[in-house]
Amino acid sequence: MIHAGRMTVGERAAYMRGRQHYESGETEAALADFRRLLQSRDSFADVHYMVGILHDRRGDLDSAARSLRRAVRLNPSYAEALLALASVVERQGDFDRSRELAERASQVARPAPGHLDPTTRGKLANLQAAVGDAYAEAGEPKEAVEAYRKALDRCPDYHDIRYRLAIALRDMGLPHQAATQLKRVLRGNADFHDASIQLGLTYYTMGRSQDALREWDAVLQRDPSRDDARMYVRLVQGNTLR
Repeated sequence: MIHAGRMTVGERAAYMRGRQHYESGETEAALADFRRLLQSRDSFADVHYMVGILHDRRGDLDSAARSLRRAVRLNPSYAEALLALASVVERQGDFDRSRELAERASQVARPAPGHLDPTTRGKLANLQAAVGDAYAEAGEPKEAVEAYRKALDRCPDYHDIRYRLAIALRDMGLPHQAATQLKRVLRGNADFHDASIQLGLTYYTMGRSQDALREWDAVLQRDPSRDDARMYVRLVQGNTLR
């Protein structure tokens, strides 16, 4: 049987250490922890945002721009990442693009009457998602699902949180709901390869091996370096031939 892993204890520790170093201004230590985490978990917008800010602190504008663009791709409503990217590209000399990004951030950050501004909502959503992560790590997927849903009530377009919700739903024995959430993630970001791989795993748990293989084959066509997708294809094809 194929098992899909959620954030491991080691990954969670790297995330927490990285945030502590980031908030303390310890650039190199924070980058080391976040890089370690991104080797296995590339789908957290807030990590890419912080990595971008850290590269900016070092004066590496090209790396900063790459990380911030990744954060914005994962979360198109990430006002802080949009503003940070606007600042970076301005210093790179792309003034028109900087103006476009700043205008987009302004539109995203403009609160409706009686509502929290998006930056505050985003911070609260990420805090709520962290609660969900803690429940998931403790083996309590029902509570994790509730926390992720509360986060998504604030920020429905946070694809990285919806991705974690889907895994928790599958852990609860609700693969159909998990598949629905993963497909919604992919409608928002077709390049979210982790979501495609997890959708394949979800199909596999539902007995839909051919659908699973199609998901993984599609990932490999777009990104041949995904050894995890290749491994799942090999395992499922091997089981099918027995």
